[in-house]
Amino acid sequence: MKIYQTLADLKLAYKKKPAIDTIDDLVYTAVFAKNEKIKKTARQLIKKTAANFGVFPASIHDLYIAVGHGEVDGFTVPAINVRTLTYDIARIIFQLAKEECLGPFIFEIARSEIKYTNQLPDEYATVILAAAIKEGYQGPVFLQGDHYQIKASAYKESPDEEMNKVKDLIKKSIEAGFYNIDIDASTLVDLEKKGFDDQQRENYQVTAFLTKYIRRLEPKDITISVGGEIGHIGGKNSTPEDFIAFMEGYLKMIKPAKICGISKISIQTGTTHGGIPLPDGRIAKVEIDFEVLKKIGQVARKKYKIGGAVQHGASTLPNELFHHFVSVKTLEIHLATAFQNIVYSHLPDDLKKEMYSWIEKNLSQEKKPGMTKKQFIYKTRKKALGPFKKHLWDLSSKEKQKIIDDLTKQFKFLFQQLNIVGKKNILERFF
Repeated sequence: MKIYQTLADLKLAYKKKPAIDTIDDLVYTAVFAKNEKIKKTARQLIKKTAANFGVFPASIHDLYIAVGHGEVDGFTVPAINVRTLTYDIARIIFQLAKEECLGPFIFEIARSEIKYTNQLPDEYATVILAAAIKEGYQGPVFLQGDHYQIKASAYKESPDEEMNKVKDLIKKSIEAGFYNIDIDASTLVDLEKKGFDDQQRENYQVTAFLTKYIRRLEPKDITISVGGEIGHIGGKNSTPEDFIAFMEGYLKMIKPAKICGISKISIQTGTTHGGIPLPDGRIAKVEIDFEVLKKIGQVARKKYKIGGAVQHGASTLPNELFHHFVSVKTLEIHLATAFQNIVYSHLPDDLKKEMYSWIEKNLSQEKKPGMTKKQFIYKTRKKALGPFKKHLWDLSSKEKQKIIDDLTKQFKFLFQQLNIVGKKNILERFF
């Protein structure tokens, strides 16, 4: 891949060659060009080409509401956080989408990931669309802002400042084509308070405020899919009572505005983001409560007519558990760390050593007392992906092949377990 050094060269190459022949260099320029005007132009050309090829950012809202009304079911939507090798990994998924006639799947990135992977929303959206062009995919592309989270400590110190940061991120994301936004104000839930409404009040108030903000920004003829969250991942398991208290308060807050509310709810079932590393580097087994997903999902669909419950922090679960998510009608499942682990497992030794050395030098303050080196590296190595982004993009085809092979195998397995294989007709029905 190369970076176009002038606008003239960029435009000439785009004009003379078919898009499929220029897209590799175009996306590389869109990510790594030092000249901001050239980078911006490359991104514009990719988005223009995507539209011409029938590739378009879309909202999954209508599909989720249809699930809430019992019009369609029998699958769980994978929401995939792509932290590194974004172009390569997105290409794998679009390849499988064509080969396996996949139903709905989501590309997402969390507020925290945007920072440590060095992938702002516009770049992330551009790279995903470029991958779709490269693989000849046509149809909707669901881009999602995952865990657009209110940081509790920052909110406590300065509510307006923290809210403005999240609002700014939402605005930039929508402008980039993220038509699915997950608001996470579950960090504001106060379990020390006695009543469920009191515990969830600050959560539903902030979620309602940001829902109104999103509705004011959404493009014409698009209803952005908005998600809420009632239980902070890694904390106490959620209950139907938590959810009802949240929804009743939330709906009262948005009712005067006469706007659409959330289409799904994220809950805590016993998982932790990234899994829990043991001293020897292995990941501890997690007891996941599928009944929580089932019961809250039932309330969501029957009482509130929304899609259902969302499972976070699931990619490091044992493979034999994944078929359960469809059986309990989990609406959506978020997957990230296991894919990152596959990438790290096949990196060249010299590059991995350099990345780990960077971690020990720059993130030593994050090593907690009693934490072994293996635990420390496992918990923090995601933060090396941004500083080493170009190193990873520049790996040779040979160096990437084992990564691609293992990721392809795992994606195939997950898509089968989540029952989206052969479900392309669902997309054709709604988009």
